[in-house]
Amino acid sequence: MKRQAGYFIVPVLVCFEDNSPRLLQTRNGIGEPPEQLLYLRNGELLYDPNGSNEPHLASRSGFCTRNRAYADKATASGSSWTPPYNLDPKSISVKDGQLTGVVLKTIENGAEPVRLPLIIHFLESGVARVTLDEEKRQKGDIELRHGSPARKERYNGVQDWVIVGGLTVDQKVSGMTGKGETIVQYGPKNNFKAVIKHAPFSIDFLRDDETQVKFNAKGWLSMEHWRPKIDREPKEGEPTPPEPKEDESTWWEESFGGNTDTKPKGPESIGLDIVFPGYEHVYGIPEHAGPLSLKETRGGSGAYDQPYRLYNSDVFEYEVDTPMTLYGAIPLMQAHRKDSTVGVFWLNAAEMWIDIVKSKTSSNPLSLGIGGTTDTQTHWFAESGLLDVFVFLGPRPKDIIQPYNELTGYSQLPQHFALGFHQCRWNYVTDEDVKDVDRKFDKHNIPYDVIWLDIEYTEGKKYFTWDKDNFPNPIDMQKQLDSHGRKLVIIVDPHIKNEGNYPVVDQLKSQNLGIHNKESNIFEGWCWPGSSYWIDAFNPSALKWWKNLFAYANFAGTTPSTFLWNDMNEPSVFNGPETTMPKDNLHFGNWEHRDVHNVNGLTFVNATYEALLAREDPKNARRPFVLTRSFYAGSQRQGAMWTGDNLASWDHLEASIPMILNQNIAGFSFSGADVGGFFGNPSKELQTRWFQAGAFYPFFRAHAHIDSRRREPYLAASGFVEPITQALRLRYSLLPAWYTAFHTAHTTGEPVTRPMWYVHPSDEAGFALDDQFYVGDTGLLVKPVLKEGVTSVDLYLPTDSTAAYYDYFSFEKYTGAGKTVHIDAPLMGKTPVLMRGGNILARKERPRKSSALMRWDPYTLVIALDNNNAAEGELYIDDGESFEFQKGAYIHRRFRMESIDPHGFPTSALVLTSEVHTSQDTKEAKAFGNSMKDVRVEKIVVIGVPKEWERKGVLVKEDGVGDRK
Repeated sequence: MKRQAGYFIVPVLVCFEDNSPRLLQTRNGIGEPPEQLLYLRNGELLYDPNGSNEPHLASRSGFCTRNRAYADKATASGSSWTPPYNLDPKSISVKDGQLTGVVLKTIENGAEPVRLPLIIHFLESGVARVTLDEEKRQKGDIELRHGSPARKERYNGVQDWVIVGGLTVDQKVSGMTGKGETIVQYGPKNNFKAVIKHAPFSIDFLRDDETQVKFNAKGWLSMEHWRPKIDREPKEGEPTPPEPKEDESTWWEESFGGNTDTKPKGPESIGLDIVFPGYEHVYGIPEHAGPLSLKETRGGSGAYDQPYRLYNSDVFEYEVDTPMTLYGAIPLMQAHRKDSTVGVFWLNAAEMWIDIVKSKTSSNPLSLGIGGTTDTQTHWFAESGLLDVFVFLGPRPKDIIQPYNELTGYSQLPQHFALGFHQCRWNYVTDEDVKDVDRKFDKHNIPYDVIWLDIEYTEGKKYFTWDKDNFPNPIDMQKQLDSHGRKLVIIVDPHIKNEGNYPVVDQLKSQNLGIHNKESNIFEGWCWPGSSYWIDAFNPSALKWWKNLFAYANFAGTTPSTFLWNDMNEPSVFNGPETTMPKDNLHFGNWEHRDVHNVNGLTFVNATYEALLAREDPKNARRPFVLTRSFYAGSQRQGAMWTGDNLASWDHLEASIPMILNQNIAGFSFSGADVGGFFGNPSKELQTRWFQAGAFYPFFRAHAHIDSRRREPYLAASGFVEPITQALRLRYSLLPAWYTAFHTAHTTGEPVTRPMWYVHPSDEAGFALDDQFYVGDTGLLVKPVLKEGVTSVDLYLPTDSTAAYYDYFSFEKYTGAGKTVHIDAPLMGKTPVLMRGGNILARKERPRKSSALMRWDPYTLVIALDNNNAAEGELYIDDGESFEFQKGAYIHRRFRMESIDPHGFPTSALVLTSEVHTSQDTKEAKAFGNSMKDVRVEKIVVIGVPKEWERKGVLVKEDGVGDRK
């Protein structure tokens, strides 16, 4: 959330006649970030980010405290601990690709056991899905408190928003029930096994007869069943009820930030321990501003003192190196050891916490830990919903991400312009300001593709309007952008201003399309416009209405070159608990907000994505571009994300790399961080280094706070414009490689930017590295300068790669498996980038003002030979904007260079072959191929050629063209 920074803010008590909130402040010079920032209404405190509304600590979350205490109790009990969950053997059935049964939870007071229906689906992809529900709630056989109209079931609808495929079960699985356990054999190669133990209930997942993942091995499974609240106040003439055996203080109500959560369904959290035996490193569960390899949270060297939290939140000036929650949540965790990767994905949209503990075991007691293995023990707990966990047994990293993307959807193939540079700030104040910025980029020969407008473009912060004084002619403004193929992105958030004579809010209220409070009335909260309502994007009628709002006829001033930015969609509510919505609010279908919180942002972006599609003629539909701050698993289908309101500081620049890498391995490749930092003013050095790093973010945008200095690239201090421009031009020259990498992510799920462990799964020295990374399959290995005053870097070369690496700019050769090489990185010079031998990438070398103007430019192939004097790579091209590629309108070529010619040419000649990689025989394919017939490869750069081959020719073989030298 954006807030005033750079000066102290002093609260003043004032009452306003219109009853609207006011940010009360006096400027007291430029100094530290504000210590007081209060929203008041009639003297009532609505929001205090520095006081009671700071993000939850684990000790303040009732269900988190209960689950941790349960685990502590089990651990302290040792061998005497008897978990109360047992699978009824009589209930077990294995048929039609699934196991069904009933887990019985024993109750201490001798009551009937709680019945928990169990289903394990074994999917054709080799993924196992374990689902545990609660029968009483499932059947609606419970009573809600306070007369609540909320649904009685545990929320089972997140699948409808997240899962888009991959659920076909494997009908060939076989199961066998013996004494105390049931074993199911499954997997594409039939080498996976699920060992389901009956008493106590647990599951071991094996690959090739070796245990990879264990459920409930620690006995920490806990599903809080429904129970009526017992009135502990004695009634006249009746005995005093006995004291409860458990601490019920957080079962029935919980207050935070002046808001009381009424919890009409009582306690309903669910927890599970998941152990990865023999795995020391775990990754994923974004979004957190911490290292790529996740830290321990309960003891251990350098451990955090809190669990990792997943609860999408508007976090002001977030800290780095912390497990605190941020704006998005993807509950996918991957565990990795040498040559083996496994993973789990918990499909649950409620607030979630995850503890991590690592324990080392020794093969013999005299080894002093040498030669032992490390187990990673994780403890997951969610406030509500189902236990619904997908298990991926690998063994390769892509064997996790590909079936995960099959389930949740592959990354969108964005429009080509979206991979260029985006210029943004809060705010460009007039349409003339926008046009002036556009002209100055051209004057300084600096490329960019998109300029952005924050909320001040609207009339009084009313979305779907323009400020008539400052933006009187948005169409004319966009015509100037169009002249160089540039685009405009405007912000539209989910809060709708509650003001008279505003048709949008009138329609929302009259058609009952907003989120409701616990009394089933439309929920009123406070955000940028003041009093606001929030669209309920779970409501099909709201989605239909939202689409209509974006029609060109209804949203005057927008054009086919106008795209969207969805911010504040966690949702951010200034006067809500933790700056978000009360958990007992109600969405369409009477589901509580607590059940759907983390998927809320996805539903809003989905509505905007569909609205951008609906505004187009279906015959000429173009791919939408939508940026979101809040996200969940599946959000990758709809657009891009960024890491939120970061700071202009070196530690935030450094944190951006592992944050983006974590997004990529969690299936959301189109990710970036605000270049330069949102809050504050970066130094000249920091600004330059951030552009050099940002040129290798998948999503490349500069953004700044309203109180920060203007910092468009052409305004950099003398001598600093040139290195920033060089970084931008490097990005643009590599757009063919970036677009090909995004196509790979769109079709296979493989990340656009890849950490060392993903590319080199055998190299243990690289498992924790998170400051260097690869770009797709290009072989480009990047290590940006991330620290102040540094003019060189030490880059690690992996042990499992015998190929040489070459400096991308100077072609200097680096060798030595497992070696760290020293690379100069002067501030005014280059970004440290190496190219791995054995790769071919395509680039474009003519500097242009935007990516659209590069479309017909020729290509250069850069070929780095491996030790066998061979290399390969690919290039994907389509029209960069439409969906015609789905009908075959694309070119996908595979390039190979070899030193041996199959047609009998001398072996001292290099042979470059270009062949069709994938194609479709359609009229669209032929039309597109014909349109590109004059776009050629004009230059070939070969790196690493043996000296004896100098000045010898290269034979080029191309399908349909013949041989060329």
